[in-house]
Amino acid sequence: MNKKEIELEKNKNNADQYRPNRKSFRKAVKEIYFEYCSNTTIHCIQYLGQRRPLVEKMFWLFIFILSIYCCSNLIKSVCMKWNETPVIVSFSEKSTPVWSIPFPAITICSETKRVPKNEDVTYAQFFKNLQKHVKMRRYFASRNISSADLEEFRTLLHICNTQLIERGTPILSTDLIDYFSVLDKMQPDFNRYLFYCKWFSHFGECNELFTRTYTAEGICFTFNGLNATDLYREDTFQYQRMGFQNASMPNLILKRPLKWSLQEGYASDSGIKSYPARVLGAGARAGLFIALQTFRQEVDYACRGPIQGFKVTLHSPDDVPLVSNQFVRIPMGKEVLVAVKPNMITTSVGIADYPPQRRQCFLENERTLRFFKVYTQNNCALECLTNLTLAKCGCVKFSMPRTLDMPVCAENKIFCYDRAEDVLLLREFRQGLKGSGINHFGSTECNCLPACTSLAYNTEISQGNFDLDEMLKAADDTSFYEEFPGSQMSRLSIYFKEHQFITSKRSELYGRTDFLANCGGIFGLFMGFSMLSLVELFYYITLRLWNNMRGLAGT
Repeated sequence: MNKKEIELEKNKNNADQYRPNRKSFRKAVKEIYFEYCSNTTIHCIQYLGQRRPLVEKMFWLFIFILSIYCCSNLIKSVCMKWNETPVIVSFSEKSTPVWSIPFPAITICSETKRVPKNEDVTYAQFFKNLQKHVKMRRYFASRNISSADLEEFRTLLHICNTQLIERGTPILSTDLIDYFSVLDKMQPDFNRYLFYCKWFSHFGECNELFTRTYTAEGICFTFNGLNATDLYREDTFQYQRMGFQNASMPNLILKRPLKWSLQEGYASDSGIKSYPARVLGAGARAGLFIALQTFRQEVDYACRGPIQGFKVTLHSPDDVPLVSNQFVRIPMGKEVLVAVKPNMITTSVGIADYPPQRRQCFLENERTLRFFKVYTQNNCALECLTNLTLAKCGCVKFSMPRTLDMPVCAENKIFCYDRAEDVLLLREFRQGLKGSGINHFGSTECNCLPACTSLAYNTEISQGNFDLDEMLKAADDTSFYEEFPGSQMSRLSIYFKEHQFITSKRSELYGRTDFLANCGGIFGLFMGFSMLSLVELFYYITLRLWNNMRGLAGT
């Protein structure tokens, strides 16, 4: 044989050697297919591996594909629900006693912002010119107004009816004002207006229970709120000013150590004398009682309008009181009873694995604020308003949380900061609506989601007449009006309505276990498919096929 013939013979031998392997692979796949069809637990597959008419095989193939289609749609729905609503708020399994949560913080603001002086002749004329601010410079220049009176008037412009302030109001003076110092000088005497208090064993004056609070309404007084040093950061004006002022006041509650947080609750070693304070049970006897007093000769209708008396806000101790937005009015000559029903939402451990935008709340220390140590939705909203006001007006209102170097708005910026809140609300609405989903509001620039653990106080209010004149006549007491001429008295009682309440709880709607169980149930219902079915399929197309090919190749 020549060289060419040897080469052809060699190629033929290689082809003959290759052909049996090719046939063995096809044979192995065919055997594996029929073996799998006869042994698998997946529905319909066994009919495709039997000797049956083609029509029957097509029928079972159609049913199999239809089952996969239905199964896929249902699993898609489960995935969408798990993705869009991973957290559900439901009622807790058992009730919670009221002594396990703090008594609400109570902030009281008088509508009387300034006590008139005996020599004050021009004071009432100030407010007749509120709508004539363009002429204010001329008005003050034409009268012999002292610098102290001018400071008082400029301060009152910020806390009286700011809706009367128009765009283009001039600065009445370029001198900087310490607004809270001015308010301290002209505000009514605390002990005359908060006449009497009762709390546990305390019967008497209210100065041992209340502390000063700086709000948009001016200087108010708060019971059971966190001290400024526990609420604000160290570089803020409120921390430096209110924190040390309150530390010097004879407050019984603030002298106690802080052993409470909203997420963790009270410490195990915290007794009844705690900070913030709590009560032993429900009912007026276990609540707070306050006798409030104003005087007819000190009421100023030009500043605050026709409704006089007090504004009262109930809030969580770690919340800044937003008296202008949420309040209860206490009119004069009335007894007002406020029955409190707590509304608390707690958090399960499992939701920490979800991002805040999916669960629609922030865990403790998950969202840091610039001015506050404690995150709440109200604190966040107030900080966001402060930032927007600073960016829009170049200054902030004197009552807003701020650092010491932030400029404070003068009277020419009242219109600007008063409208800044409307701008903020509109911006938040548009941004949230644009990014909203089926069950959540979209992310916004403020990003003030609720705290995952939150506490609010719902109220039921009732009132009756408090006739001081008839009571004094019945008691034959003529000395009271001699000591307090023009007195108008009201009484306020605040207490928990029930001894226990039902909390709500944020928990996983679908955890990973629930999700897998739901998917497995759908697979099992439509196809008889399980995790072992998947392992079985993998076994047949890998290890079983390889072993069959090895066995056929050796024969």
